[in-house]
Amino acid sequence: MGKEKRDYLPFRVAAVLGAGTMGAQIAAHLANAGLTVHLLDLAGEGENKNAIVEQGFKQAQALRPNPFFSDEAHRLIVSGNFEDHFDRIAEADWVIEAVIERPEVKQDLMVKVEQVAREDAVISTNTSGIPMGVIAADRSEAFQKRFLGTHFFNPPRYLKLLEIIPGSKTDPGVVARLAWFARIGLGKRVVITKDTPGFIGNRVGVYEMMHSLWAMAGGDYSIEEIDMLTGPLMGRPSSATFRTADVVGLDTLAHVANFLYGALAGDEHRDVFRLPELLEKLVETGATGAKTGGGFYRKEGQDILSVNRETLAYEPARELDLGDLGEIQRLGSVQDRVRALYADGGRAGAFIRSHLLNTLGYSARRIPEIADSPADIDRAIRWGFGWEIGPFEMWDAIGFGQVREDMVSQDISVPDWVLEMTDAGASAFYRGRAAEREVFVPGQGYVSDVPPSDEIHSFAVPSDAALPIWENEEAALLDMGDDVVRYEFRSKANTMGQKVVGGILEVIDLVEQGDYRGLVIGNAGKHFSVGANLKEMANLMGKSDQLEDLLIGFQKMIQRVHYAGKPVVVATHNMALGGACEIAMACTHPVAAAESYIGLVELGVGLIPAGCGTMRLAALAHERAPTEHESHILPYLRQVFETVAMAKVSGSAREAQIFGFLPAHARVVMHSDRRLYVAKEEVIRLSNEGYVPPRVRNAIKVLGKPGRAQFEVATYTMQQAKYATEYDRYLAGRLAYVLTGGDLTGSALVHEDYLLELEREVFLSLLGEEKTQARIESILTRNKPLRN
Repeated sequence: MGKEKRDYLPFRVAAVLGAGTMGAQIAAHLANAGLTVHLLDLAGEGENKNAIVEQGFKQAQALRPNPFFSDEAHRLIVSGNFEDHFDRIAEADWVIEAVIERPEVKQDLMVKVEQVAREDAVISTNTSGIPMGVIAADRSEAFQKRFLGTHFFNPPRYLKLLEIIPGSKTDPGVVARLAWFARIGLGKRVVITKDTPGFIGNRVGVYEMMHSLWAMAGGDYSIEEIDMLTGPLMGRPSSATFRTADVVGLDTLAHVANFLYGALAGDEHRDVFRLPELLEKLVETGATGAKTGGGFYRKEGQDILSVNRETLAYEPARELDLGDLGEIQRLGSVQDRVRALYADGGRAGAFIRSHLLNTLGYSARRIPEIADSPADIDRAIRWGFGWEIGPFEMWDAIGFGQVREDMVSQDISVPDWVLEMTDAGASAFYRGRAAEREVFVPGQGYVSDVPPSDEIHSFAVPSDAALPIWENEEAALLDMGDDVVRYEFRSKANTMGQKVVGGILEVIDLVEQGDYRGLVIGNAGKHFSVGANLKEMANLMGKSDQLEDLLIGFQKMIQRVHYAGKPVVVATHNMALGGACEIAMACTHPVAAAESYIGLVELGVGLIPAGCGTMRLAALAHERAPTEHESHILPYLRQVFETVAMAKVSGSAREAQIFGFLPAHARVVMHSDRRLYVAKEEVIRLSNEGYVPPRVRNAIKVLGKPGRAQFEVATYTMQQAKYATEYDRYLAGRLAYVLTGGDLTGSALVHEDYLLELEREVFLSLLGEEKTQARIESILTRNKPLRN
């Protein structure tokens, strides 16, 4: 597509036609992105003509995981029906059709859309496989130029793949604009696909799932055995094959498979898309998965049962007969695990070899039919199905020559272009790493697997390939260019132990004294950080002086981030819990990936936030109140008290702003891969403006004992209703003690240092409590919270 253009107009108003499972969730994610969304569906038969659309919207609100970032996004969706409100389509920049997967229904709707939609509006269909030419048949050439496919994967908020399918007449500029907005505005990872049945994701992904279903139907492997082998062991989601099918819906899987079977008359493995008898029977009896309470699995009490393929009765799982997989499970990388599974001499290895040889061979034979490059297939499967590595990356991991030879010996057809790779001296589909990685494309040889330079600049996490400027055992300082540096946690789970904490203090000094604009604190790990290092703390139990020094050092680091003389920008993603939440709260101008789950969860381990978090929330309640009157501060203090006492974790960065964990001006980045780039740009902006650190908080209004009494009543009520244990109530009381200023007899203005001392006092006292120690031990030994 060439270089990424920077002056596309973002979409502001959308119309989604169809409020079913996908339509309502697509509307939800557009609202997450800040668009006004007209969600329309058929008119109801009764007095309320919006009954159908309202039911679809209501069902979307009840879904878990939540398709909305926050309740505020609900208000951006305007419901309507096709009979009374079809003219609203004229307001939309982007019209998305998401009605039933029947060509004639979509065609009829497009006739009406063309009559109403603005001439400059982009029009797309969310089909999972119907060709664009069929849906837009008999439409004008002007319509077809702005018409294309946008295949969202379910659930649209969480699965990042968006397949964009241009029609034969689609204007390339329309494709480019939509791809740009999907990445920047919606946080999508985009693959431009050919207009073939199932496109890329469903063609290969559903083939792989159906191959597994047929392996079970053959009787050689149980449902549980196949799920064990096709889940995290292979670098795939924990739902593996059959749990994924239950979540998707067996009726949906059957519909897609039937469609592909009917549309792929020339496919050499078409029969794989036929429905096994068990799948047909489950759909016929209404056992379609999680939405009906049973599919391949059913939960009864605390037990997970699986269906008997002969009787359709649900039974306890049989013992797995796969040998000892423990050694393979302990291997660190997915590539190592795949190689070991492939080489296994038992039943596990036999399944893996048959399954992978057929899946990899099928993928290779789809080039150039569905894609020109192996990288497009790998991306679609990684992003749409949650695999850590795609089919061709898996082939390389096992060994290019090994897989090819095994295919030949098993009479699995190897396409000519793969055989020609060997003749050309190629020994893998990919070569090089990171920014230097190349992929073999038939007819072209090795070409760059990295998007155009402007796209990297806009979207990619910097590789920081140069040697660290500074490092210790658990952290490093890396050069991002333009006189900006990045501090990266490298500890287990990115925990914040003494090495990480001391490192932050050291590098801020380095940045302030050196020729740098400022500092980014962020990393490319699975999570930003799960918080303080509990194990390190547990090892100091009974050593009160050392524990106090540890806590003072942590508070000092948090305050250093807040009051640094040059910009320090914290960039969160995924989990940012406990102390990690407190460092984000301390940052004056944080950047957060939209999918940031931020919270002060210390009460869950029998403690209170003592890394300046409780102090900051007390100050926030004061700042948010319209006046300094106690009655005006109390509602805001109650909100933050309940958030921490219930150990709430935000469901998104937007919700973290509502909770008070991020400021309203925090930069929320829809595409997580852009967060470090945006954080770097924020440092540069702040530096160019002439950064001045915030003033010290020396007058925080706290409510004293009278204010605390109200919280004590609330926690007593929660305990009586059995929402809280006696110890939960005690912990909440200690939290309220700090939030309201300790033993003060009435409201007063206090210095932040006063509240920090209270934080330390309560935190250290709680570490001496047996029930807190039991909660910490439970997390460290079983990774499970204990309610005692």
